[in-house]
Amino acid sequence: MLKSKTFVKKTRSGGVMKVVREHYLRDDIWCGSEVCTECKQDSTVLQKDACIESSLCPYPHYLVPDTNVVLHQIDVLEDPVIRNVIILQTVLQEVRHRSAPVYKRLKDIIHEQGRHFYTFTNEHHRETFIEREPGESANDRNDRAIRVAAKWYSQHLKTPESGPDGLKVVLLTNDQSNKLKAEETGLAVYKFDEYIKSLTGNPELVDCLALSNDDKNEITSSKVLFPEHLPLSKVQAGIKSGSFLQGTFRASRDNYLEATVFVQGEGEDSTEVLIQGLQNLNRAVHQDVVAVQLLPKNQWVAPSSVVLQDDGAAKDDNVDEDEEEKVLTGPLTETARRATGKVVGIIKRNWRPFCGMLNVSQIKESTRHLFTPADRRIPRIRIETRQASTLAGQRIMVAIDGWPKDSRYPNGHFVRSLGGAGEKDTEEEVLLLEHDVPHQVFSQAVLSFLPKTPWSITPEDMAQRQDLRHLTVCSVDPPGCTDIDDALHCRELENGKLEVGVHIADVSHFIRPGNALDKEAANRGTTVYLCGKRIDMVPELLSSNLCSLRSNVERFAFSCIWEMNHKAEILKTRFTKSVINSKASLTYAEAQMRIDDANKNDDITKSLRGLNKLAKILKRKRIENGALTLSSLEVRFHIDSETHDPIDLQTKELMETNSMVEEFMLLANISVAQKIYDEFPESALLRKHPAPPPSNYDILIKAAKSKNVMIHTDSAKALADSLDVAKVDGFQYFNTLLRILATRCMMQAVYFCSGMDSDFHHYGLASPIYTHFTSPIRRYADIIVHRLLAVAIGADSTYPDLMDKHKQSALCNNLNYRHKMSQYAQRASVAFHTQLFFKTRGIINEEGFVLFVRKNAIIVLIPKFGLEGTVFFNSKDKASPSLVFDEEGPSLKVEQHTFHIFDQVKVTISLDDSNIQHQKIRMALTEPVIPGVSVPAPEAEPQAKKQKLDR
Repeated sequence: MLKSKTFVKKTRSGGVMKVVREHYLRDDIWCGSEVCTECKQDSTVLQKDACIESSLCPYPHYLVPDTNVVLHQIDVLEDPVIRNVIILQTVLQEVRHRSAPVYKRLKDIIHEQGRHFYTFTNEHHRETFIEREPGESANDRNDRAIRVAAKWYSQHLKTPESGPDGLKVVLLTNDQSNKLKAEETGLAVYKFDEYIKSLTGNPELVDCLALSNDDKNEITSSKVLFPEHLPLSKVQAGIKSGSFLQGTFRASRDNYLEATVFVQGEGEDSTEVLIQGLQNLNRAVHQDVVAVQLLPKNQWVAPSSVVLQDDGAAKDDNVDEDEEEKVLTGPLTETARRATGKVVGIIKRNWRPFCGMLNVSQIKESTRHLFTPADRRIPRIRIETRQASTLAGQRIMVAIDGWPKDSRYPNGHFVRSLGGAGEKDTEEEVLLLEHDVPHQVFSQAVLSFLPKTPWSITPEDMAQRQDLRHLTVCSVDPPGCTDIDDALHCRELENGKLEVGVHIADVSHFIRPGNALDKEAANRGTTVYLCGKRIDMVPELLSSNLCSLRSNVERFAFSCIWEMNHKAEILKTRFTKSVINSKASLTYAEAQMRIDDANKNDDITKSLRGLNKLAKILKRKRIENGALTLSSLEVRFHIDSETHDPIDLQTKELMETNSMVEEFMLLANISVAQKIYDEFPESALLRKHPAPPPSNYDILIKAAKSKNVMIHTDSAKALADSLDVAKVDGFQYFNTLLRILATRCMMQAVYFCSGMDSDFHHYGLASPIYTHFTSPIRRYADIIVHRLLAVAIGADSTYPDLMDKHKQSALCNNLNYRHKMSQYAQRASVAFHTQLFFKTRGIINEEGFVLFVRKNAIIVLIPKFGLEGTVFFNSKDKASPSLVFDEEGPSLKVEQHTFHIFDQVKVTISLDDSNIQHQKIRMALTEPVIPGVSVPAPEAEPQAKKQKLDR
């Protein structure tokens, strides 16, 4: 059968266009049930014995959820207990339109064979398709379509043998009107929460129920605590008229009563609006898209300089004035004031399941408890659970259902338990989930696109590549590296010039555009390196084997080869797909020893010395051109081979060979960037580093000035030159501190598409153009750059998405997000392992330097451990701190002592595990001695621990 739908729509030019859509109906669409004898189906999904222990439905039954049930109760539907579910095409299409994350989760369930979820295309079945009636809303039509399909299933699967206990179809809905209409047609229909509460064998599922509107009304108070959110129509009208601004809500980590709203503008016209106080925050949650209204200028304030956490006992549903006053704004000078506003509406909620811990209620028999998220930017969440005693001390996941205007906290529901708090596997899972790092096992669909093993290079492959197996190529990497992306060579040519090659793993040969393996790598975006663990972007067969440029095996590479003179000036550049055979896989230390050992004179060592000599010249030239040499302390853990706990912690030492490899990777990236931009000026994937706004340097300039050192920031070269000559007699560490501070002033480097931007400059490298080409095993951006370069040199064919600047730009947005979250996850992993290290050390004394001052604290850097910590001066101490701003920058006066940035101090370091969820390194001042500021007494290390640590 053929149906057609005719409608008219307005075109962009203002004209009217008639559209006719054909809709085909069939009578041979399978029902998917083992019970069925009518459908001639090759395979079935829905089981004959579809039994779940239910007091409402004691008979075998299939479930048909409506759209709202799927959208709001996906956490329950993901539980393995829920099986034999019919997902109608109507529901699937609505879910896809309304929530991409829920749609993906639903598709994942459908693909799990053991779950028996069946998709029925009711919109194309002759007996279940319905036309929309005159005056009927789209939502009502879809509800009717769901009822019609459920009724068809009931009749279709009914057999003469079916008695009262035979197989039935049960419609699940939370819509009262839909439920009544279904009952009128004789359907078995229940509210979703009624059905879940009837599962007597699985009472824990009740905790996973999202709150219905009735439930929300039950647990809120009559007192209105927050202003009403404006309806979307008024918000949109206000944004259009300019009375409201639209932006992304960013809660503060340090002060739960403060946030900023980032308002995206044209070019560099983006602004931030400061929000202070619970009333003005008005129930917005971190990363929500909100509408803000600016306050009158005489109400504008400065950002708070106090560190304030919402860690107290559970508050009643009220917002008192004392709490509002805790914001403690900064000094109200005209220059310190910031545009200040209030949230008037929510445009888009960006809620996700949050990891954290349960604060069990002190009220006996209570089922209502507060959940404290691990991320301090997220407010505490009120949930109902009957498992409180079991969940105490566990890391759990909770989702927000809503935040009424008469509730101090949002309402939510339990999702699942992650394991015991403090356990290494649990904490790793938490940090991966909290930083949105995809870490699930690669699916069979992804693995199916891997090459079959044993794999070898064929004569056909060799015919399409340059044979470079004779070259003395070697790789230089950190110890234990198995995903070797790059290798190098250097040799003297007959004409007296030098040939230098950077050979990069040819990952794009194995990952072809658009397949499941490519999509998974694009979504992951980057490999994530945690302490002692790696979350691969591509399966291990590629990352550690077939793509890894290991020694003494033949591997595909993409080579960038220069002819240079002895002054490191490039005379010729060529790119080629190649086959190499690395002669050595060296660590930085091994390569350095070869270069330094005068007795070694083999081909590998000669190549390394040639590379090192050229690298020094290249680095000097870069720095002369204004490239920045900044500093950030990286730490290395020595891990116990049995317990896998850290037994030593030290900052990483960089060698000449680190710099050697870096120089040639930078040179290859710049050479490739120029090539792909010349060939594809509209669709080249490039990387830029924007120059920081002048205000970013204020803290650096003032900190240097406090030591009578002048820093010039007119250009990257001026900054680099200033840093090179910045010295203070008797203060050896001053220059390193200054470079660490300068690093904090920098903007984030980002990927972008050349056709969507005009500013290509990389500020930190002082390069007019740059990209990433050298790490395709661990960065998806490099795979795209390889594909572009391959097309540019005629080594591969193009495809539509590669040349589409809009799709490239969208891809760049995801890559930037994944890269940022990867960095945060790595820092969180270092912080967790640092806590494990100090857990066994008791209290130790160390020297440090003041990096920042706050209104009630100083931030101290411990160079020995590359560790930052906060020394608090609480108001309950006799020492009442006061923050002072003058020409020499901020300082903190406590009693008779004033702290300035870069001051040297002595502190005790210990692990504060009083809050198991937010364990932190605690620092307390020992020098200078300030009366009234208490310091914990040192305690002796247990001898058994000491012996183990000395091993």
